[in-house]
Amino acid sequence: MTKPVVGFIGVGLMGHGMAKNIVEKGYQLVVMGHRNRAPVDDLLARGATEVTSAKELAAQCDIIHLCVSGSPQVEELVRGPDGILASGRQGVVVVDCSTSDPVSTMQLAEELRAAGMDLADAPLAKTPKEAEAGTLDTMVGATPETFARIKPVIDCWASLAVYLGDVGLGHKMKLINNFISLGYAALYSEALAIAEKSGLTVEQVDSIIRPGRLSNGFYDTFMKWTLDRDENAHRFSITNAHKDMRYLANLAASVGAVTPVQADVRNGFAAMEASGQGDRYLPMLADFIAQMNGLSRG
Repeated sequence: MTKPVVGFIGVGLMGHGMAKNIVEKGYQLVVMGHRNRAPVDDLLARGATEVTSAKELAAQCDIIHLCVSGSPQVEELVRGPDGILASGRQGVVVVDCSTSDPVSTMQLAEELRAAGMDLADAPLAKTPKEAEAGTLDTMVGATPETFARIKPVIDCWASLAVYLGDVGLGHKMKLINNFISLGYAALYSEALAIAEKSGLTVEQVDSIIRPGRLSNGFYDTFMKWTLDRDENAHRFSITNAHKDMRYLANLAASVGAVTPVQADVRNGFAAMEASGQGDRYLPMLADFIAQMNGLSRG
């Protein structure tokens, strides 16, 4: 059986590793040019080919991965004048691995189906390290038939692919997952500030939390900045965190959910981004909250 031709748009921190694993598993890979040439050139050296538009990419591919910043970028790639819909390619499946707004996702799915195409949402868990290793986790929303079709390609870059059901459920679950993790970030940051103002050191807090029941994998990477000043331990920007919480607020509004905790978590990231620190990474929220409390972190 002939393998499908796979397209990839967004070969950045996460996308490069995913695309690398696809081409190394024997799939013909087509990538769209990226402002950072290094990952594109690496993939070309591994056998991929390059195009300059989503329309051109869709015309050549059976399955297209999108791994971009969020829904505005996804919508432009699908609906734009040089987008996927403009290709008219029947049967193509778009796999949106971005953390997108589920409300937008479901609208795009309807438009693609009307054009004889399909959409699956397959957002990611874990980090660029696992992307390079091909051991990411993903949560997938798609028809059963579409999931069966894309699963062999997903298996190139994911060690765990959980099928949740209808289109949109993957992005909904991703936002719930990120709400929990970003809630941890807000909670840890505030707890550390209270501890320091009370005369405890962050090392003393860690000596109790790390070996106890409250420790977890997120805590480990989050604390590497505060304890070790390791800025690469958790490379997820404040801007992305704020974007995800805005998407969750939109989802909550669409289903009539009451979300007092989510609003507080979102506002912390909004404040840090508004202060001009949106490019900093998530664990650095602890410094921002410390500074709001008159504390200085070295």
